[in-house]
Amino acid sequence: MKEKVNITDYANIITKALPKGILLNTCADKFNSMVIGWGHLGTLWNRPTFHVYVRQGRYTKEQMDKAGEFSISIPLDSPDPQINKILGWQSGFNIDKVKEAGLLLEDAEVIKTPGVKQYPLTIECKVLYSQDQDLSKIPEDIREKAYPQDVDGTYPMANRDHHTMYVGEIVDAYIIR
Repeated sequence: MKEKVNITDYANIITKALPKGILLNTCADKFNSMVIGWGHLGTLWNRPTFHVYVRQGRYTKEQMDKAGEFSISIPLDSPDPQINKILGWQSGFNIDKVKEAGLLLEDAEVIKTPGVKQYPLTIECKVLYSQDQDLSKIPEDIREKAYPQDVDGTYPMANRDHHTMYVGEIVDAYIIR
């Protein structure tokens, strides 16, 4: 069962959950999910939006570009440390994250990409716009910390790969009960 929500009523919960890790879900070739700590809930072009950032070398980026949509799954309490470990450190290119993390998927309402029952606050988005970051326009101290050029792009945390920003139009929002 799903309870429809006005997502702006949950802005504070989302803002507090982001640094601890929420899930960015894709479903092109197969369902994939990764932990993200960056994102923005807001309004762009008079539409409700959620912005996410995905590094160039990630399996998720390939899936986002193919699908043109994504869902966001947010815990209402603390995130599950085992789920965050698997989804934050393993690549969906190499493993079946649903199986390895014991994810329980919930069919989406508007898009194809499901949500994750263990992280019940769900946002469904269609990609409106995407753009690669220009590292030369990022302050040097941030660039050195977030994009160290001596760290290979396969490393799951800060590495040399820049991000692509995806602006997703929010097409549905609900809590999985």
